[in-house]
Amino acid sequence: MHPLTRAFHDQAAACADLGSPFMARLCTHLAGTLRRDTPLGHRLFDWPGDLTPRGASVPLRLCGALHALRLMGRADLAAVYPPHTPADAAFAAAIDAALLSDATFVDAFIDSPPQTNEVRRAATLIAAAHWLYARHRLPMRVCELGASAGLNLMFDRYALDIGGTVLGPADPALVLAPDWTGDMPPDAAPPIAERRGVDLNPLDPRDADDVLRLRAYLWPDQPPRRALTDAAITAATAPVDRADAAAWLPAHLAPRPGHLHLIYTTIAWQYFPADTQASLTAAIAAAGARATPDTPLALFRMEADETGPGAALTLRLWPGGHDVTMGRADFHGRWVRWTAPA
Repeated sequence: MHPLTRAFHDQAAACADLGSPFMARLCTHLAGTLRRDTPLGHRLFDWPGDLTPRGASVPLRLCGALHALRLMGRADLAAVYPPHTPADAAFAAAIDAALLSDATFVDAFIDSPPQTNEVRRAATLIAAAHWLYARHRLPMRVCELGASAGLNLMFDRYALDIGGTVLGPADPALVLAPDWTGDMPPDAAPPIAERRGVDLNPLDPRDADDVLRLRAYLWPDQPPRRALTDAAITAATAPVDRADAAAWLPAHLAPRPGHLHLIYTTIAWQYFPADTQASLTAAIAAAGARATPDTPLALFRMEADETGPGAALTLRLWPGGHDVTMGRADFHGRWVRWTAPA
């Protein structure tokens, strides 16, 4: 089996596990019908490196392009996308026709990796920030690597509802209510003194084309995700710089007395090339070596690992370079298994 075909089958299984039968159907169809005999097909089959969700996520790029076409008003796709449940023949005909007639659009769309900016992942950021503030009681500077449109840089404007106990502002832009197991995070909302992100291709939540891309990566049979994203777009004000993260971060690592610096990623690390990962790791470690109790540094990551289920929640704290296991979370934030020490 060609790696591209296998990647689509694997993505179909992952989508089914994440509650999207439509995406599972679409990926299964693409696994069986994509061919090398078009320019787009050549590009997909000859894609360099890791095609899978742990790498370039080629299946999600292609599915995002198709969803963008549907959101742009392509009638034949609208007829086979949710809430409709078409017969297999009609479904296949519409998908295949779109890939053929709009190949130029699709080819350009898939240049960039997925930029879901899934706001439900912010549940883990809220919990981690509360935990850190309970420990250090210092205002925070926050930096997000791979920030997309910066929606999760606004995590302190969102509320986290855990079994009826709500952490966060009294007037939140949105409320996140994951299936939560484990202790409650401390009820200690951190003041955010500064927030900034970086992305190779940042999206502007005030730009219609960029909003289309954000929505295109939301799975069509999961309208609650669209509602949360739209609420986050309305509240988004965080700046996101267009740059390579490894080149950008060193200029933002100078300590500020009386502040904790929180750096984080949520399902972004895998998209950084290996040399970028190495440079970021070295720069953060060097900054950590300079950290003091008055200028602590924290690196929080919600990222895939070899264990599962979901993503690992990890924290490294300086001074000292201490590693703290915070738990695990569903890739889309549907559930959190919180194991952070009290």
